[in-house]
Amino acid sequence: MRKASLCGFLMFALLACSGPTRADSQTDAVRMDDAAKKATAHGLEWLASHQHRDGSWSDGGYQHNTAITAFALLAFMSQGHLPDRGLYGPEVARGCRFLLSGARPNGYLAGPRAVGNQGMYCHAMATLALAELWGMTGDDQIKPVLNRAVRLIVRCQNREGGWRYQPDRFSDADISVTIMQVMALRAAKNSGLAVPDSTLKKAIMYINRCYHADVGGFSYQPGSQPGFARTAAGVCVLQLTGHYEAQEIKKAVTYLKDNFQPNEHFWYGHYYAAHALHQVGGGDWKDWYGRIHNELISHQSPDGSWQAYHYEVGPAFHTSIAVIILAVPADYLPIFEH
Repeated sequence: MRKASLCGFLMFALLACSGPTRADSQTDAVRMDDAAKKATAHGLEWLASHQHRDGSWSDGGYQHNTAITAFALLAFMSQGHLPDRGLYGPEVARGCRFLLSGARPNGYLAGPRAVGNQGMYCHAMATLALAELWGMTGDDQIKPVLNRAVRLIVRCQNREGGWRYQPDRFSDADISVTIMQVMALRAAKNSGLAVPDSTLKKAIMYINRCYHADVGGFSYQPGSQPGFARTAAGVCVLQLTGHYEAQEIKKAVTYLKDNFQPNEHFWYGHYYAAHALHQVGGGDWKDWYGRIHNELISHQSPDGSWQAYHYEVGPAFHTSIAVIILAVPADYLPIFEH
């Protein structure tokens, strides 16, 4: 492995590609306090104790799942743990090996147990995690697998500019699957891999079709109703593709503030909201982080996990996202750097 170097990836590794830096004095004032540090440490301890021998993590019906494993790996990396480096270096190394071992010859990273609609969700999250790992470590074992995974995403983009549940360019699309592919592509691009600009431009065209200018929200598909998680994903994709001044952002942020406690997809939505608001910066980010910080810490279980609160997938998924969100100000992950 070559020595890790974040500065070589120009300012930050995922949520930037062109345009002005988003940091300002108010954003700089957002820090992890002792409560957040204690909560994330306890959460990582719980995650480490629930890793399978093959390096994976599971939740409910999502057994030995590449997406759940990717979220867990991002949680560890968000606190500076890399393969065989740091307190949880062995756990991160095993998780990385699990993702690599399940790669199919065509680049598909859904894993052997992905069923139904899980496919491209799993693939995108695994690709994102590997892109972050390769960008932060330069491990040459990761690069060929990551290259094939990226090429699969590019060739499966449909004529609308989006993606759906399976690696099939002839299917329809939705904003949820699409945003995950775009995040994976941006991580790969900023770590040095080739990603066609045309692929990202077409994805933005699809995302814009999901925007509701009347309320400021984004919908699951063009013409459907807007929602919290979809709007957080919409703002996130605009930010990570460099559209910092897009007119949709201001109204969408207001929509997110007004819908902080969604009826569905709390964890999934706040994962994207953390990306989005961190890049918006200023008072919006400072207020948002303070609010989600208090919400998460007050609902952590005594064992360190997040269990039944806003039950969505399972404790491994919830705990991983909670740790990632609370650790955003630490700026360990290239994905959250300004």
